[in-house]
Amino acid sequence: MDMWMMPPLLLLLFPLLMWTSSTFVFYFKNFFYVAWMMFLALLGIPVCLLKSGGRDVENMRVIRALVRHVKYLLGLRIEVSGWEHLQTESPYVIISNHQSSLDVLGMMEILPDRCTTIAKKELVYAGTVGLICWLSGIVFINRKKTSDAKSVMVDTAKTMLDEQLILWVFPEGTRNQNGDLLPFKKGAFHLAVQAQVPIVPVVFSSYSSFYLQKEKQFKSGTIRLKILPKIETKGMTSEDVSSLSDQSHNLMRTAFLEISGSITQSNGPLKH
Repeated sequence: MDMWMMPPLLLLLFPLLMWTSSTFVFYFKNFFYVAWMMFLALLGIPVCLLKSGGRDVENMRVIRALVRHVKYLLGLRIEVSGWEHLQTESPYVIISNHQSSLDVLGMMEILPDRCTTIAKKELVYAGTVGLICWLSGIVFINRKKTSDAKSVMVDTAKTMLDEQLILWVFPEGTRNQNGDLLPFKKGAFHLAVQAQVPIVPVVFSSYSSFYLQKEKQFKSGTIRLKILPKIETKGMTSEDVSSLSDQSHNLMRTAFLEISGSITQSNGPLKH
């Protein structure tokens, strides 16, 4: 075959595969998502440096502005309820369930000003994305060393109060697509109790109607976010952390099953 014929054939093959192969669509959308986010980070890094001169939580505004359009490119819609519960005076801790890297899109849809997050240490090495995350004041922890993670939480609690920050935490500790919530790790609750600040739960609906990793499916769909009323921690001590964690988990699990049910009915029941 002549080499000059290859580009036209590839141009014909691409839409054919997008139309007929869900596996191809899955890998293409995931590749595009990662590549586009890295490109956006490359654009954002000099903006952050010019805006703040270095590492500063105010740079999260840059990420938020850059990322908000990405949902449209992936064929996703985001519906939010409970906006009024974010109108809480800083500082406070936001907790949410964690299903995939797509959570970033929902996060940036509602991210309050002066809000940053806690992320695994490995993210800092993720090229341009890692660098812009560092510039935006994201707190990195080594999840494999519990003593290090606790030390970071103690320092973070003090920083929250001193700088009037909002902190976003994924208490499941890892991505989870089993149709339910994993048990919560206690770090976020120790943090909130130590700082005596409220917790605001945010629940993402199940992605199973459009994103199935094992089945290699990535279709258009809707992400529903429900912001729940704040949970006060004033007067609580470390002895209250377990019950606070259980209370938050129960509230979020109920909301998760509620907002996910109507979306996933056509794809079978959620696992309870």
